[in-house]
Amino acid sequence: FYLMKVQDHLELPDFTSMNEGSLGILQSEIYKLIVQLKEQYSGEQKQKKYMVDMLSDISHQIKTPMTAISLMTDLLSAPELSDEKRLDYVEKINQQTNRITWLVRNLLTLSQLEADMLELKKEEICLRKMLDTIVDTFEIMAEVKGVALSLECPQEIYVSCDKQWTREALSNIVKNCIEHTGEGGSVCIAVQQHNLATEIVIQDTGEGILKEHLPNIFKRFYKAPGSSNSSVGIGLSMSRQIIMRQNGTITVESEVGVGSKFL
Repeated sequence: FYLMKVQDHLELPDFTSMNEGSLGILQSEIYKLIVQLKEQYSGEQKQKKYMVDMLSDISHQIKTPMTAISLMTDLLSAPELSDEKRLDYVEKINQQTNRITWLVRNLLTLSQLEADMLELKKEEICLRKMLDTIVDTFEIMAEVKGVALSLECPQEIYVSCDKQWTREALSNIVKNCIEHTGEGGSVCIAVQQHNLATEIVIQDTGEGILKEHLPNIFKRFYKAPGSSNSSVGIGLSMSRQIIMRQNGTITVESEVGVGSKFL
């Protein structure tokens, strides 16, 4: 009767009503095994749902560039097409192909982070040098938009982190701040070292984020109103995963018309 209950998965037998002696030990072991199997099954179901959701998201994100590539490929077959137009279509196809490659690579990285499968190699680095490279990367972008990009960080601060992925995480945040800051605005990266932690604050004077959107901005594929068409909504999600994987924290404060602060 006990084994029939277990086999049919109708319910787990009452642990308190088990027999004593050898039979009781056997019942106890079977009980523990079934609990373990049920937990494993539940974990596998969650993993399966995660994979289904991820594949659905990838399919949705790739659909638009693939449609554009298909359309331009058809246009290229037109015999009356000029050489100038043909070269233009080839360049646009190349851009869309690069976009898909970038998207798949970043989705793979994000899925590895979420599944705790990406190895982060910690080393002692000079924080100022790493942040200088980020400022150099986005200097032209900020200049074109008319945004002042500044850095306040002492030279003597060293931190233990994965240099490549931490730079990627912070770069995503800086890029997001510049994109959402208008001409004449500013983006500032400021660093302070405390007894227990090093605090990096990235603050802009941009459009700000509505209060109801704040809980969602670190979610995968979330795009707040006003995001650029080229945005797919994975940059901030990736930043959060990278920072949290290194025992860090990230929060955001924002006020519409005033700006946002990531810290």
